[in-house]
Amino acid sequence: MKNKMAQWIVGARWAVMGVFAVALALAISQLSKFKIDASADTLLVKDNALYIKSQLANQVFAPDEFILLAYEPTDHALFSNQTFEDLQRLSQEIKKLERVGAVTSILTVPLIQDKSVLTSGTQVSNLTWESQRYSPVQMKSLIAGHPIFTDLLVNKKNTATAIQIVFKDNPALRELETQITDIQANLLNGEFSDKQQQQLAQLEQQAEPIREQLNQQRQQEIEQLSTIAAQVDGRANTYMGGSYVVGQHLIDIIKSDLQTFGSAIAGVIALLLLVLYRTVRWVVFPLAACAISVVLTMGLFGFLDLRTTVISANFVALQLILTLAVMIHLIGAYREISRDDPALDKHQRIVATLNDKLAPCFFATLTTSVGFGALIFSGLQPVMVFGYMMLIAMVITMLVSLLLFPAVLSLLRAREETSEYQFVTRFFDAMRRLNLKRPVTISVVMLALFAGLAAGITRLNVENSFIDYFAKDTRVYQELAFIDKQFGGSTPLDIILQTDASSQDDQLVLDASSVNQLQLVQAAVNAFDATGSVTSIVNFTQLARQLNDNRPLTEYELTTIYHLLDKKVVNQLIGSYFSASDEQMRIAVRIQDTTAGLDRAQFLEDLKQDIETVGMSADKVSFTGLFVLYQDILSRLFDSQIKTLGIVYVVLGLVLLAIFRSLKIALIALLPNILTTLGILGIIGWLGIPLDIMTITIAAIAMGIAVDDTIHFLHAYLKGMRSDNESHAPGNDVNNSSLAERAGRLAFGHTGLAILFTTFIIASGFSLFGFSDFIPSVNFGLLTATAMIIALVTDITLLPALLNKFVAKSKPE
Repeated sequence: MKNKMAQWIVGARWAVMGVFAVALALAISQLSKFKIDASADTLLVKDNALYIKSQLANQVFAPDEFILLAYEPTDHALFSNQTFEDLQRLSQEIKKLERVGAVTSILTVPLIQDKSVLTSGTQVSNLTWESQRYSPVQMKSLIAGHPIFTDLLVNKKNTATAIQIVFKDNPALRELETQITDIQANLLNGEFSDKQQQQLAQLEQQAEPIREQLNQQRQQEIEQLSTIAAQVDGRANTYMGGSYVVGQHLIDIIKSDLQTFGSAIAGVIALLLLVLYRTVRWVVFPLAACAISVVLTMGLFGFLDLRTTVISANFVALQLILTLAVMIHLIGAYREISRDDPALDKHQRIVATLNDKLAPCFFATLTTSVGFGALIFSGLQPVMVFGYMMLIAMVITMLVSLLLFPAVLSLLRAREETSEYQFVTRFFDAMRRLNLKRPVTISVVMLALFAGLAAGITRLNVENSFIDYFAKDTRVYQELAFIDKQFGGSTPLDIILQTDASSQDDQLVLDASSVNQLQLVQAAVNAFDATGSVTSIVNFTQLARQLNDNRPLTEYELTTIYHLLDKKVVNQLIGSYFSASDEQMRIAVRIQDTTAGLDRAQFLEDLKQDIETVGMSADKVSFTGLFVLYQDILSRLFDSQIKTLGIVYVVLGLVLLAIFRSLKIALIALLPNILTTLGILGIIGWLGIPLDIMTITIAAIAMGIAVDDTIHFLHAYLKGMRSDNESHAPGNDVNNSSLAERAGRLAFGHTGLAILFTTFIIASGFSLFGFSDFIPSVNFGLLTATAMIIALVTDITLLPALLNKFVAKSKPE
């Protein structure tokens, strides 16, 4: 069967190259559709109750989309004419942007000195710096410690101020997203029909081009805002904050990583191939095959609209290296066949190579796909999408490696191949003899070593911060950290309280009991160190109390003031925190991610208990927002890791059993790879690296890649046993030691060299991610490189030791 397939590939080489040429042309035509989506939403699980509740809350309170542009003077006081002049100039430039709906700063908000202003007929909206031209001293007295504007427009230390840039929403998109959320809300009641699923798909299809256009516009706006902010360089530092700003920074980093590290890895691969094989052909052709694999994959992703995210951003590096791994085994076999029998012509060499390596390369690619496929069952949507994308990438890698590469190889003329490095062959020969003489000792030492590494699993944790995803010397980290520390936190958490409308006087907008209860809840929220900005209608009542000589207003006075205020002012002060029609109140909290020792799960649990303690029943309180959604992902990571690895172990065990048709061999093959995954998880624990949505993929990916080497080693070892057995006449016994020695020689021959070269190149390539500004990529690259080195160690120590001890003593049939 293998020989027929090999003969067919060589015979149909022109047809194979023609098909791939057409596929490549189609892929290139789709490259422009390949997109990167690095928004915060890509990190969330969107089909669960928490996400839907967050969307419903957004419908009720309709929080504006805004960017915060912080201004920190460096050569003058915050409350000074220079600051006011700069803020005014910046605001005027920002207002010129097409989508900007409002620009709010300390110059534009109403600053009320006492409650008499509210009842004297004075137009409240005119009580701004722009209208009154307050002096710096007056501004400081009016703004410092303001219950509403502190942490939003000015920091507590009065060393920085901010411009809030509010954007107009898109009416068409808003209507579509409202309909989408309304349909998704049926999931909360367990009611979701096929018809609703179809409607949802149609609405998403309509919304997608609008979102795409909006994202492009946001990118332009951020660039324009950066240019505008640069006008004050030299006398003030500026920082931009907001989810879309972070998303744009992520896109920039991902694009940079794809280009920089994709090119760097290709360069390192080229250099290593040249050093290892000392000929240009084994540099050009493998790299060409790798490039074709990546282009075909990116083109297909563009056609299918599968977008790369924070998690899947490394697929280019993964595919480059995975494709190359197959190439190295094919090249190793081709070179050895060429040296052993130089009389063979080029087609005969390729057929012989495929006969030797077609099956193990196919099975190795299949087992790698199992590792990625297990991610589909993680239960985390972003990780599941990454699993699907890598399955597609592996199919393309398999086709290019096992069809196109041999077809193109047939174009090369047969030539003499260089010999392998003697120091490498001597090293493998020493390892072979050691495993032959001391299989039990090696097994015990390796098991003890991995027991020590695996102990680190008990130290694994999922506590993480989005800010910590970025290197501290990057602009995005500095902006996030500044906003987080100086302007009341960076991760939003909304607390929605259900009011008791039955007890409320119809003439009152706010009754005393509701306000008192809300004050107690807000006090409980403020008691936590990690709590930053906290805003609700309580802040409005605090302002009213300040205006009333520090005496609380009655509920009727509050209602009177509510009706006296200009509608725009009402919206600025309380519009997003109270909905009389929905009988809900909202406390908008921002959590300071830079808080030392912050345990998010414990924070939420303690917060819930404290709110219940102050008299708010749990059924009337709900938590929404990015903080809750992100914590939901973190809370699932442990369970997801166990589930993913469990699936990998079981499925790989079954695949190995199907490949080798021996339970004993399948278990021996599985053990080194289980130890590799446990070892890398232990290292993560010992180093104190938190599990996140990227590190959770490392164990499954590492096992999927590492098992390739195991399969190639086993295939060569068993082939050596069969060839040794066939070389003896029937009825003659084969010495067990001789059997293991001959099997080991073949396994540690060109297969061992290919395993070493593959590991060396993969580890070198992934280690380049250590220079990335995106910490998850740094961890992903270095840990994957470490996992590959661990896999190499187990494959040349524990695996042959177990084979010599338990397999070679029984002759193959």
